[in-house]
Amino acid sequence: MALWPSSIQEINALPEVEKQAIYKTLIPEWIYHDYGIDPRTFRTALDAFPSITFRCPAGSRAMELFVRRRSTDLDPILYMNMADTFNHQLMVLLVVVNDPDAPRFNIDVDQHGNPTHFGTAGRNIPAELAALRAGLAPGQIRKGLRAFKRTVPEFEAFVASMGHEMFMIEPLAYHNAIVFERYGFNYLRGYRDMIEINRQFQPGGDYHRRLTGETLFRDPQAWNSIRGRSWAIHDGVLGHPFTGFVMYKRVGVHAQINTVPDSRW
Repeated sequence: MALWPSSIQEINALPEVEKQAIYKTLIPEWIYHDYGIDPRTFRTALDAFPSITFRCPAGSRAMELFVRRRSTDLDPILYMNMADTFNHQLMVLLVVVNDPDAPRFNIDVDQHGNPTHFGTAGRNIPAELAALRAGLAPGQIRKGLRAFKRTVPEFEAFVASMGHEMFMIEPLAYHNAIVFERYGFNYLRGYRDMIEINRQFQPGGDYHRRLTGETLFRDPQAWNSIRGRSWAIHDGVLGHPFTGFVMYKRVGVHAQINTVPDSRW
């Protein structure tokens, strides 16, 4: 039984206090504990401004959640962006979890300071190479906190309270899709493509042959790791962008999907 309105747009139409009380349930308890944020005021002892903010204007079908260690920090610890779809489902557009103490790699802007939009509008090759060497995956500006698994239960409870049985998410990169598989997601679009990608990365496959070693992004051993494959795909080894993939998660159900058996990260 739904406890709240069934759409983001309906929640956004509520008075500010009411909609923030609903969106607050998306924030995992470890956020407050680990970063000293007061769950009532959203402030820390050293900051006069809130560390947690929401962007959810009335009339909008989308919401954004920002959690920063300090209100002035450039990068959030946790960022979430979700919206209503046209067929009344919930779509998670982006989830980011950053370790604020980890080194930053400026892959989000090119060498002239222009946004790269996750590499779709441009690339900062030196920053990407540094990130790769540091063990990061495409799209990561900082090392993560390995906290996505701890965040899923809160989000499933949020979805159930809206009266929904499932939600959708778009993986922005190959490794994102594999992570979502491991946390119980299934494919609405792209399952056969993922199977084919795995096949073509095997020795003798087209993508395996394209791992020529001409750049670090196409290391000959990249086929044998999820991160390595993801960097090669980011570098264009598919011959086209990694787009069009949509996944979904049923509340309380693990889909048991695994498109890369016996893989290593």
